[in-house]
Amino acid sequence: MTMSMETGQITGTLDKDYNIIWFTEACLRNALKLETYIQDAERAGDAELADFFRRAQTESRKGAEQGKQLLRGRLFA
Repeated sequence: MTMSMETGQITGTLDKDYNIIWFTEACLRNALKLETYIQDAERAGDAELADFFRRAQTESRKGAEQGKQLLRGRLFA
């Protein structure tokens, strides 16, 4: 059985737009989850791990901001 990809007929949202929305949401969700990991590392006294998660969180925030910029340019143009 082959699955056909949804290309906007069902949701009304084109794949490329949905993909940007998904990516942005995933980055935001990741930034939130990483906050828990940072706190866990800090409670354990592991500054190296906390810093690692902070850097990852920064990159997730960057991805979310880039996704939001793309969405603004494409959906509100």
